[in-house]
Amino acid sequence: MAAEPLYFGVWDYVVFSAMLCVSAGIGVYYACTGGKQSTQREFLVADQSMPTLPVMMSLLASFISAITVLAAPAEVYSNGTMFWFFAVSGSFSMVLVARLFVPTFYNLGLTSTYEYLEIRFSKTVRLICTVLFVVNMLVYMGLVLYTPSLALNAVTGLTLWGSVLGMGLVCTFYTALGGMKAVMWTDTFQVVVMVAGFLAVIIQGTIEAGGPARVWELNRQGQRLEFFNFDPDPRVRHTTWNILVGGTFFRCSMYAVNQAQVQRYLSCPSIKKAQHALYWNIPGLVFFILFAVLSGMVMYARYYDCDPKTMGYISSPDQMMPYFVMDILGKFPGMPGLFTACVFSGALSTMSSGLNALAAVALDDFAKPCFPNLSDEMYTWISKGLAILFGLLTILMAFIASNLGPVFSAVISLFGMIGGPILGIFVLGMMFPCANKWGGLFGLLFSLFISLWIGMGKVVWPMSGWKPPISVDGCSAELPVNVTANFTTSPAMPTSTARYITTTTPAGPTVDQYYPPESALYELSYVYLGAVATVTCVIVGLLVSFLTGSQDPKEVDPRVIVPFYDSVFCCLPESWLRWLRCGVRHGEGEKAAVDIEMAAVASEPSPNDEGTKTQNGCNKHSPAACENGTSSEPLPNDKETKIQNGCDSHSPTTCENGLKI
Repeated sequence: MAAEPLYFGVWDYVVFSAMLCVSAGIGVYYACTGGKQSTQREFLVADQSMPTLPVMMSLLASFISAITVLAAPAEVYSNGTMFWFFAVSGSFSMVLVARLFVPTFYNLGLTSTYEYLEIRFSKTVRLICTVLFVVNMLVYMGLVLYTPSLALNAVTGLTLWGSVLGMGLVCTFYTALGGMKAVMWTDTFQVVVMVAGFLAVIIQGTIEAGGPARVWELNRQGQRLEFFNFDPDPRVRHTTWNILVGGTFFRCSMYAVNQAQVQRYLSCPSIKKAQHALYWNIPGLVFFILFAVLSGMVMYARYYDCDPKTMGYISSPDQMMPYFVMDILGKFPGMPGLFTACVFSGALSTMSSGLNALAAVALDDFAKPCFPNLSDEMYTWISKGLAILFGLLTILMAFIASNLGPVFSAVISLFGMIGGPILGIFVLGMMFPCANKWGGLFGLLFSLFISLWIGMGKVVWPMSGWKPPISVDGCSAELPVNVTANFTTSPAMPTSTARYITTTTPAGPTVDQYYPPESALYELSYVYLGAVATVTCVIVGLLVSFLTGSQDPKEVDPRVIVPFYDSVFCCLPESWLRWLRCGVRHGEGEKAAVDIEMAAVASEPSPNDEGTKTQNGCNKHSPAACENGTSSEPLPNDKETKIQNGCDSHSPTTCENGLKI
């Protein structure tokens, strides 16, 4: 075991630098080829021409952040293999997203996900969610950039702020130059690097431990093997129930309504290809979770009788994985560099996707309303400038994170508290046509209040929880044991939400302290937090809608409501489906939407030829500019005539003679 830090050699720097150069080179390539990122459509959604492979890999890379690479194996090392069940809930959520959410966003043709909220509810709801998303992503990306740099600096000697600044500038450079195409292809390359890093750790770690059978046996003896736990207690950290329910809500908040993910599948040329990208993402998700579980098991087999944190070799769990890598791979030139490239590939993929998403949201939700008459080329330059601005803000956030002290873990918890309410407002809008704008607003605000209350309560009044035992019996006698080491959860582990921060020593009792009466809420497993927030938003939103006069489903544009029963119970008779639709005009196609919009236009004062523009295919919710009553985009052949008759060109529905069939 390495008691002293091992440092990078020449070949480690060569391997690590090669990863950075390839990533930057991809950005330069797409800046100089094709359309040279000269339009909004190309820069933000890659002209909706991306193949399934890079979209799938990019969706996967966005999930596998540097924090995941470092924290997930440490989670398995500390708490056991129940973490594997996230592969099941993640797979289930992918199917839900592909079947329910993808068609809705794709058919609306939106650049900003939150534009939907203005169409369905109000501009206020849209702006609140946009601000939450911007703050959420900036904080998260800053931590994704800072955390691996800090962990690797502690155990490898890699320069902390050199890493932060270098990673931040490289990522900002290729994202601003190459747009969405560069982001997706660099994500594809970085997934390959992450796979190579994980495999190197698992294979060499298994060899050092004495083979797969010994790894399994040591984990069994150490009470780490747990694959199903049907305990209904919601306070237990990981059970089959809370991962299945809470994990599904958590993953849906990431893949169904998060701008960074939605923007990826909207870059596919069709709904089918977008759905296939999500389906093919399932095996990748399963494999990466399997890699994380195996890495944690191998790591425990290495340190089962001499815990590095208890011995004082490291100061926090997020340093376990880098310490393990330097311990077993330090003797192989270039291998620590490969793992470092793996970690920072996760950071770059998360940051690049976030920068592109933030640029898209800021452009559509803030820049265009303030400057509505600029050219497409000018908007493209603004979006590139926004990507650079957010990249610099991310680097600044990384510097701020280093000085947050005890608040650091609270900020990590804040990231997990925002996804639930945002998912809740989308579920309310898409699944419940009777919800009105007041229900949406109050449901969102109350849900946000509840999730912040519970999440911050977990930080202020942390609860203790059972963990498998650790041992230092096999450590060298001459090395002092840090008997005051506690089981403090690292700020670098966003999934732990400080629930297990205690003042417990490995062999000592928990120190008694006062807890308020509502502290029972703070014992709730962190996995349930997103589910609680989502359900709260829906329930409060429906109650307020009924009290203030619910929305008439017949007046709702059917494109903004998910045809849930048509998708799930497609074999039911049409008369049953009509009743289940609650009056929403599903099955009547785009013509129902056009009729509703025409009625709205006729009932509102409008300047001169606005009604004519709507008839001629200019949707007031569409981001496309219109001139002289028609869309500014060229309409091939009889496309304009088809739109007049209710056939949207972005819909997969087949049209003949201008009429939907």
